[in-house]
Amino acid sequence: MLAEKALVALTALKRLESERGLGVHEGTTDQVRRALEAAGILFIESGQGRGVMFLHETSSAQMQQGRGRGRRETS
Repeated sequence: MLAEKALVALTALKRLESERGLGVHEGTTDQVRRALEAAGILFIESGQGRGVMFLHETSSAQMQQGRGRGRRETS
């Protein structure tokens, strides 16, 4: 689970994901970002916008079974 990998409380992660813009500590955001980067997700930004890139390719079978590095675990 992402909260465990990032060493943050599940409630803090839910606040971070909230569409209502609930506040979280900057340290929480940093820990989640570092956990995602460690899982092979690169955050990119350019003049055209922001996005992510998966650094490690995974097969669709791994993704469906939840073992792929590109799977986002949030709850």
